[in-house]
Amino acid sequence: MFKRIREDINCVFERDPAARNTFEVLTTYPGTHALLLYRLYHKLWGYRLKWLARVISSLSRLLTGIEIHPAAKIGRRFFIDHGMGVVIGETAEIGDDCTLYHGVTLGGTSWNKGKRHPTLEKNVIIGAGAKVLGPITICEGGRIGSNAVVIKDVPPGGTVVGVPGHVVQATRSELDNRRVAFAKKIGFDAYGSSSDMPDPVAHAVNCLLDHIHAMDDKIEQMSSKIKSLGVDIDVTPLPDLDIYEVDSVDNTTKIEENGKVIGPTHDNNS
Repeated sequence: MFKRIREDINCVFERDPAARNTFEVLTTYPGTHALLLYRLYHKLWGYRLKWLARVISSLSRLLTGIEIHPAAKIGRRFFIDHGMGVVIGETAEIGDDCTLYHGVTLGGTSWNKGKRHPTLEKNVIIGAGAKVLGPITICEGGRIGSNAVVIKDVPPGGTVVGVPGHVVQATRSELDNRRVAFAKKIGFDAYGSSSDMPDPVAHAVNCLLDHIHAMDDKIEQMSSKIKSLGVDIDVTPLPDLDIYEVDSVDNTTKIEENGKVIGPTHDNNS
């Protein structure tokens, strides 16, 4: 039991850069308070002391603003950040290493008894204000965006946004891996911004990378065919991309290569 409590405390330092020391976490983090109290009254619920468990859970809700039903099943290293307004229903199941932010609801959509709340597998993160409803499963590594309303299963590694929630990025496909590899080849990381959000600029860049990759393949095929005919062609490697950098002092643009200015500066206002 004490080992699990230490894990619950230590995981705070991994996921909240504002945490400074154990004493601060134990005395000022409502998510930690709610979880420690849950560990107590969940045991009481298992011992069939259900009324007492409900009383303590109600006191915990009053003190922390976090409502966790005593019958809910929560794994190890669970972290609730900020915490106010979090609701976890009776038949909810939460795997190891999951994180919830404030305003999250793991709720039901039916008044019937039985399984009616969500199941979160390992390493799931749910953003602030999200509502995950019904006996659905958020598979391992799932990400739920802030204020999303999720009523369907989420695949492993999937990211869900919107109302109603829809998957905008599942596990990275072969095409995505090819984009990343080619972006590195030309010295550009298309995934510098969030790769799992529907960013129109990122989408346009990805399309350009696909087109350039196809052109690159065709040029290599053409070069190979020409060489097979005995024609000498230039096989010099392509140069690195130039870096265009705006100087905020004199509002000019420098053209650099390998850290040296190789071209004249141009006034952006001209």
